[in-house]
Amino acid sequence: MSTNSKIKKSVHYIKKELFGRSIVTFFGIFLIILTISLVFFIASKGMATFIQDKQSPIQFLFSDRWDTVGDSRGGPAVGALVFIFGSVSISMLALMISTPFSIAISIFMTEISPKLGKKLLQPVIEIFVGIPSVVYGWVGLTVLVPFISKFTLMMPFFDGSINTTGKSLLTGALVLSIMIFPTIASVSVDALKALPRDYKEASFALGATRWQTIRRVLVPAALPGILTGVVLGLARAFGEALAVQMVIGNNILFPKSIFDRANTMTSVITMEMGNAVSGTLESNALWSLAFLLLIISFLFIVVIHKIGAKRSFVK
Repeated sequence: MSTNSKIKKSVHYIKKELFGRSIVTFFGIFLIILTISLVFFIASKGMATFIQDKQSPIQFLFSDRWDTVGDSRGGPAVGALVFIFGSVSISMLALMISTPFSIAISIFMTEISPKLGKKLLQPVIEIFVGIPSVVYGWVGLTVLVPFISKFTLMMPFFDGSINTTGKSLLTGALVLSIMIFPTIASVSVDALKALPRDYKEASFALGATRWQTIRRVLVPAALPGILTGVVLGLARAFGEALAVQMVIGNNILFPKSIFDRANTMTSVITMEMGNAVSGTLESNALWSLAFLLLIISFLFIVVIHKIGAKRSFVK
């Protein structure tokens, strides 16, 4: 091959590399600009409640009065504490229900029966991930709601004060626990599989049983990864709207028990945004809730990165 041919070939490869790098750089910069623009847009809309409508941020976060028109108690007020409490309550309850099952199934898939886990359980988990939210909500509405309703009616201490409609905080938490189960289980499986084989062999060499090895060696070593899955599941639960709205009852009051109806930030945004007139206090308050959700999501991301850094340090 002549020198000119080699030079032309090298120039051709350099042009292709520059072209590919330019495309990747363009889309990277575009994604950064899009993200910043989205955050700025939501923040500007959300801050209008406090700048344009002169509402107090303290009242917005710590008041339970949600009245965008005004009544005998005074002028309009938007207090999101009921919705914040509902979101936190249903998310934590769903996490308490789902986490033990998710960790247990991940241990079974990696340490007890890896073949069964790979052939049967892994495809089932992937199917759960692909099911739309509205399907979860519909199943909850047609199966869980009647079941919870009958259960509350059969309770021995039923005195007529308990909500018997079936739409409750507990129903929403059960639906959410099923929705976040695949996330926690998948990340926990990956965390357990990523552990060095030396951990298990060293534990067996010291005379530990399989359960002792799982409980005292493998799970503690994989704990940062498992916690990452738990936080991701919590973030999914906190941001879910449609499925929760269908089964939670959507009552703007503090629930006194897990059988009472409740409301969440995502539910009230979904229900009222279509009827809210742009520029009004109601619309601005809903944008403020969306901005608050964005901040909470950012905090979840920070927590995940902190846990990931700890995991890297442990390894």
